[in-house]
Amino acid sequence: MTLPAFPVLRYPGAVPPDPVAARERSLRRRVGLVWALLLFNTMTYTPGIGVLDFPSKIGKGIAQGSLPVALLLALSVNPKLKVRPNVLLCVEGLLLLDALITALQVHKFGTMYRTFRLAEYVVALWLLTPWWGRRDMMLVWCHLRCLYVALASAFIGIVISPHHAFAYGGRLSAVLWPILPTQLAQYAAIAAGLTIILWFARLMSGRTAAVGVAFAVAILLLSHTRTALIGLVAGLLVAGISLFLINARVRKFLATIAAVATVAVIAAAGVLTTWLARGQGMQGLTSLTGRTTFWSAVLNLPRTRFEELFGFGLTNASINGLPIDSNWLSAYLQEGLIGVGICVTLYSFVLVAAFFRSTGIRRAIVLFLGTYCLLASFTEDGVSGVSPYLLNLVLAVSLFMAGPARPASSAAPVPTFTPEELAAVQP
Repeated sequence: MTLPAFPVLRYPGAVPPDPVAARERSLRRRVGLVWALLLFNTMTYTPGIGVLDFPSKIGKGIAQGSLPVALLLALSVNPKLKVRPNVLLCVEGLLLLDALITALQVHKFGTMYRTFRLAEYVVALWLLTPWWGRRDMMLVWCHLRCLYVALASAFIGIVISPHHAFAYGGRLSAVLWPILPTQLAQYAAIAAGLTIILWFARLMSGRTAAVGVAFAVAILLLSHTRTALIGLVAGLLVAGISLFLINARVRKFLATIAAVATVAVIAAAGVLTTWLARGQGMQGLTSLTGRTTFWSAVLNLPRTRFEELFGFGLTNASINGLPIDSNWLSAYLQEGLIGVGICVTLYSFVLVAAFFRSTGIRRAIVLFLGTYCLLASFTEDGVSGVSPYLLNLVLAVSLFMAGPARPASSAAPVPTFTPEELAAVQP
């Protein structure tokens, strides 16, 4: 009697590997790595504040070199170049076209390089569109993990070298890889906000959320950045209101926060005022730490009609060697009035589209990210170039899309047999 050819596992009771599950794990790892590299590419290297102080060209080369690696890795997960249509990247393509028109007129190497970098970034984001809208919100979790890794590096910097970590005017900055306080505070605020919203939806345990939020808020306070704190509070308020009627946990959370805030204002008004003032006088507060001086220089810069419409081309968003620190003014300088209009379209699309979506966790995340990015755009560089704010808006819009169809398994499950079952079929 001939026995049927049954696959025999080496260890009794072991489950054979599922090729579909293995491919899914590999895909998730590679997509997560692409997202991490795209975020790392936005971390502008600042020499002089890190423990490992690389020469400026080497440090910037490491950060800029992550983008081509991310693009190649994105091609490995999407070799057939399949993309899903979406409004945000189409509008961002118009911004790229504006920058390209100006770059062809200016003929400066720096402008051409930054334009090519923006093109690479947009292409990499297009290649990730097949994984937008997944039911498991894979990109949200990838983004959250990347943010907490950045915050953890700041904490390690405090342990290793507190002198370097607080050398930036007493404000916390990351020193393993140099991250300025404003950018570090942005990561902390976004991480805390996303963690709280995921806890609202019971997608994260209370203990895990409490530890994560406490850690992120501590980093935010140590970075001493008012814009990030205001953006976090406003974003959570808008997101919480969108869930207020359907989620009892949100109602309890907002009531608790309102009570705590009231007591804090009454009991520690002086401490809060001192923290917000940050040692500045009235002139420093009204000028937004001197930003308005740079903004006036941007507005008063002589320009032709072409430069007024299309700008001077992509630069490092500075004027006379000083940072502009405003999405709208930097867009006007680099891409002109057309660029400003495109930025208005980007923010308007995200917020208006969220308004017409059904109430739920995805809408809350979109409203949080959109509100935060809009408020921060007035005092920080935003979507007019490669920045973490562009990545935040992409993350928000990715939640709008319907999830891709789940591929069916191409192979039937392999049966498993114990030694007793195999002995039962012996002749």
